[in-house]
Amino acid sequence: MNAIERNDFTRTLADLGARLPRPVAILSISAHWYIGDLLVLSHPKPETIYDFWGFPRPLYQVRYPAPGYPDGAALTANLLRADHAVQSDEWGFDHGTWSVLVHLFPKADIPVFQLSLDYHRSPQDHYRMGQKIKELRDLGVLILGSGNIVHNLGRLVPGRNAQPWSWALEFDAGIKEALVSRNHDALTNYEMAFSATARFAVPTPDHYLPLLYCAAASDRGEAPQFPYEGFEQASISMRAVQWGESTI
Repeated sequence: MNAIERNDFTRTLADLGARLPRPVAILSISAHWYIGDLLVLSHPKPETIYDFWGFPRPLYQVRYPAPGYPDGAALTANLLRADHAVQSDEWGFDHGTWSVLVHLFPKADIPVFQLSLDYHRSPQDHYRMGQKIKELRDLGVLILGSGNIVHNLGRLVPGRNAQPWSWALEFDAGIKEALVSRNHDALTNYEMAFSATARFAVPTPDHYLPLLYCAAASDRGEAPQFPYEGFEQASISMRAVQWGESTI
C-alpha cells in the first residue's frame, strides 16, 4: 500500500530521490523475483507486474513505464558469468521494484533492470555476487535492494502504529550495528550471529537477501546512512540504508 500512500516512509523516499544525482540506470534486486535461477532482466520495455492479490483496485492501476536497460543486463550477466547468470526477457518490474521507484523517481524516465535472487544460493554466495557487480556503480548505475530486514507476515499486528515485537527490534538493531561496524560476516551468517531472533525476523530469506548485495557493493570507507528507521504492523522493518550516492 505504500506505493499509493503518502506517509513518512514514502515522503522520505521522495526526498531522497530529489537529492540523489541522476543515475545512468537502476539495477533493482527485489525480494519478489525469488526463483531457482540467476536471471538478469533484459527486456527493453518491461511491463509493470502485479504479483499480489486482494488489495484495493487503485494499486492495480499503478504503472511504472520506465525503459529497460539491455546493455546493463548484458554487462551484469557477464560480471556474473562464473555464477551462470543468464539474460531473460520473461519478467517485468515486480512490486518490490515499482512500489519504491514510484516515489524515488516518479517520472519513470531512468532505465531500470532487475537481477533475480536464486534461492539455491547461500547468503555468502549472494554477498559474493554483490561484490562482483560493484563496478556497475562506477558506470553510474544505482543499485537498489528492495526487501525488509525484518519481514514476518505471520506475526503482523494490524495498525501502522502497532508496537514492534521485541525480537524484531533486537534483530533490526543488531543488523544496524553490523552495518555500522562493517561486520559483514555477521550479515551473511545472520542465523548464527543473531540466533535468538533470526528465525522470527527472517522466516524466509527472500526479503533479507537484497541487503547483502548492497552491503557487498559498498566501499570499505563508506559509512552507511539510515534515511528512514521504523516498523509497520509490528513485524516489518522499514529501515532504509544508503551508501554513498549510488547504493540504497
